[in-house]
Amino acid sequence: MAGVAHVVVDWGTSSFRLWALDGDGRVLGERRSAQGLAASGAEGFEAVLEDHLAALGIGEGVPVMMCGMVGSRAGWVEAAYVDTPTRLDDLVRRAVTVPSASRRICILPGLAQRDPSQPDVMRGEETQLLALAQESFDGIACLPGTHSKWVAMDGGDVTRFATFITGELFQLLRSGSVIAPAVAGAGDANPLDAAFALGVGEGLGSPETLSAALFRLRASWLLAATAPSAGLSRLSGLLIGAELAGAARLFGDLRAVALVASGPLARAYRVAFETAGIADPVLFEAEGCARAGLHAAALAAFSRERSVA
Repeated sequence: MAGVAHVVVDWGTSSFRLWALDGDGRVLGERRSAQGLAASGAEGFEAVLEDHLAALGIGEGVPVMMCGMVGSRAGWVEAAYVDTPTRLDDLVRRAVTVPSASRRICILPGLAQRDPSQPDVMRGEETQLLALAQESFDGIACLPGTHSKWVAMDGGDVTRFATFITGELFQLLRSGSVIAPAVAGAGDANPLDAAFALGVGEGLGSPETLSAALFRLRASWLLAATAPSAGLSRLSGLLIGAELAGAARLFGDLRAVALVASGPLARAYRVAFETAGIADPVLFEAEGCARAGLHAAALAAFSRERSVA
């Protein structure tokens, strides 16, 4: 493949995303698979990577910048956490080189918050923050997902962050809890359903009674035959509302927030923000941010090496 400057990879627990980029960050080719950490560990990380590169016709010598769980203790090579507060530039300087005879391969580290009262970690999302820093964003960033991250950024620094396991709780509650029968058969939560906004309002206004509100989803199904679709939408709203309440408690004023999301998550959080009175969050597309952050890291690492050579 002609014109490839470098390859970037977001390699998570359950997914693999690879992009071949030119020097300006334009996508010349991409590969996706479900070869996450467990599958790739069994097949061999280098074998998986080289198979995808070969499929795109990318020969030896093209460097690769990676992020995500591939750099965890259970990954290919551990990229130790960088402690916060820190400059995002430090991620590139602390990238770990993977032994390889055919090409330069680097893995970006995650971030660790070692405050004994609020310990926290992230691995993968910090690459999206690199993209926000490229846009000179200052303020609070919300990165929703299975484990939602809320991050305070100031002049290219990450000062602190917090993780809310909102997405994981949603899946556990809908599939393996006493609430599961009340939402069985429902498709996806609908942020345009009135039940979603009601849930957001209740979770935001009374997060201390979240457990009771969750059980009422079952009671409403039993006593009032509430439809599973409405119950699921309300469940989603309750959890996101409680997350917003927690973020406000930890970070203060949320009126100037960057939302790094796409698809259904972006729609759900935008409706939740509107319900909470958080007007017009700055929206960044999540996958684009991951790719842009990796591109910035690759430029910083590999361009410097080429100039030295």
